[in-house]
Amino acid sequence: MSIKLFADSASDLPLSFFQENDVQLIPLQVHIDQDEYKDLLTIQPKKVYEEIRAGKMPKTSQVSPQLFEELFTNLAKSGESGIYIAFSSELSGTYQTAVMIREQVLEEYPDLDLTIIDSKCASLGYGLTVISAVEQLKSGVSKEDLIHIITFQCGHMEHLFTVEDLDFLARGGRLSRASAFLGGLLNIKPLLHVEEGKLVPIEKIRGKKKLIKRILDVMEERGADLSNQTIGISHGDDEETALEVKKMIEERFGTKNFSVNIIGSVIAAHAGPGTLAIFFLNKKQA
Repeated sequence: MSIKLFADSASDLPLSFFQENDVQLIPLQVHIDQDEYKDLLTIQPKKVYEEIRAGKMPKTSQVSPQLFEELFTNLAKSGESGIYIAFSSELSGTYQTAVMIREQVLEEYPDLDLTIIDSKCASLGYGLTVISAVEQLKSGVSKEDLIHIITFQCGHMEHLFTVEDLDFLARGGRLSRASAFLGGLLNIKPLLHVEEGKLVPIEKIRGKKKLIKRILDVMEERGADLSNQTIGISHGDDEETALEVKKMIEERFGTKNFSVNIIGSVIAAHAGPGTLAIFFLNKKQA
């Protein structure tokens, strides 16, 4: 039985990836003024960064229930098996909505074979699990084994990131306003990570060079076999810094494989320009 993969736009993979690998894109929604866009389909990240720099405050919303119903019904009718790797349930209601709609579709189509996995990941941390799933699928693994591999990667994916302006995270409810105010007041940059799907500050560091060095130190402390895994680097429309960090990781750990991409529209609306994020596994898969 063939397996259909689903992933949403918070994975921060380019549209070309979904098209070339037959992965069903599930777009979250972006709102600017009175206009509504489908992430990656009717708006691209660069547009969101332009609007933010022009003083606009884009908002986002989860995937519509109607789209889930359409996609899951089509899957049931096709007779294919499906796996939907979803954006962290701690950062969006998308996962919960997908589970609810699957139950509704099952009432009419009891043979629907769809596994929904809460990745507890975001951006390219999430994206790397989708890339790995595609590679495993092409190698012919069973659905059971594929679910095991995806679950392992999601459970061991480290997210290290920093933002230029903590107010973005505070406005979106991803960080307390007190923490944001303190960081801005002292011109201190935060180092954050994801813990059980939630954004959690690790420490605050003064100065960009010290911050990047600290990120590499934490990578060394937590990473498993960094020279032989794919490292993800996503950036808030600052490719120059992302490539500088890529070079530093290459020199320090001997890493050869990278996935470097701009942070997508939905996460950009909450993190803002200048965000830098690094993703890697903290345990080697057997």
